Amino acid sequence: MACAANCCLDGSGGYQSTHGVSTSGNAATLNFVTNGLYATNTGSHMFNLLGKEFTFDINVANLPCGLNDALYFVNMDKDGGLSKYPTNKAGAKYGTGYCDTQCAMDLKWINGQGNVQGWTLSTNDKNSGVGQLGSCCNEICWNS
Repeated sequence: MACAANCCLDGSGGYQSTHGVSTSGNAATLNFVTNGLYATNTGSHMFNLLGKEFTFDINVANLPCGLNDALYFVNMDKDGGLSKYPTNKAGAKYGTGYCDTQCAMDLKWINGQGNVQGWTLSTNDKNSGVGQLGSCCNEICWNS
């Protein structure tokens, strides 16, 4: 808790440049890999279903062998946990509040706490790693 209270969190909130999410007309494009200025983001998220309906097309023509193409839906807090966790000063705009069924441990902020205890840097991404905390929630998955 002390880290969250005394540390500064900075981020762009740029959904297209950070998370690979863009729109054109009535279409939304969610890129799987986005090479950002400071890190590579794998996966994309953060959209709201209007009318609770969702259709999609997947182009698998260039997927390498062994890659799992899947679509996951998880129920995350719309505000990224701002109202639940008083030490969370960032919110969804800065990527807090993410969860999945695999209990992701590579998140830097979980429930308003810095995931710094036992943090081990990634060997291939200087801005990534894993800590001792995980962020878990139920998900619905579609695999092709």
